[in-house]
Amino acid sequence: MGMVRKRAPVSDSELQILHALWKEGPATVRDVSTRLAPQRRPWAYNTIQTLLNRLEAKGYVKADKTGFAHTYRARVTREKFLAQQLRELAEKVCEGTTTPLVAAFVRRHRFRPEEIAEFRRLLDEFDRTKEKS
Repeated sequence: MGMVRKRAPVSDSELQILHALWKEGPATVRDVSTRLAPQRRPWAYNTIQTLLNRLEAKGYVKADKTGFAHTYRARVTREKFLAQQLRELAEKVCEGTTTPLVAAFVRRHRFRPEEIAEFRRLLDEFDRTKEKS
């Protein structure tokens, strides 16, 4: 794995904003507000703006400020975000190795047959890549 710049942690509220951007793509503050509307409490426009600004400062979100309403998009994919979180957890809990994380998850989770097939495909792909190097 290549070196990945460690980013500042994300709060639960910031993560909800990222989910809205990952799920439906770039959005204005109003768009994000609409996407979050089905949740229990309405989000104030200023709250969403503040969270987007924080995410931008942390490098998770990029703002296009050319239009009247700024449009925000995620700079990091859900997959890259998850990989970063898992690396940090492995460093904190497992002295840097990910095997105990994966083993704990596999032992405590019931996977569907199609998920198991995907894992096998990923392992086969990994083996083929390793053989070439």
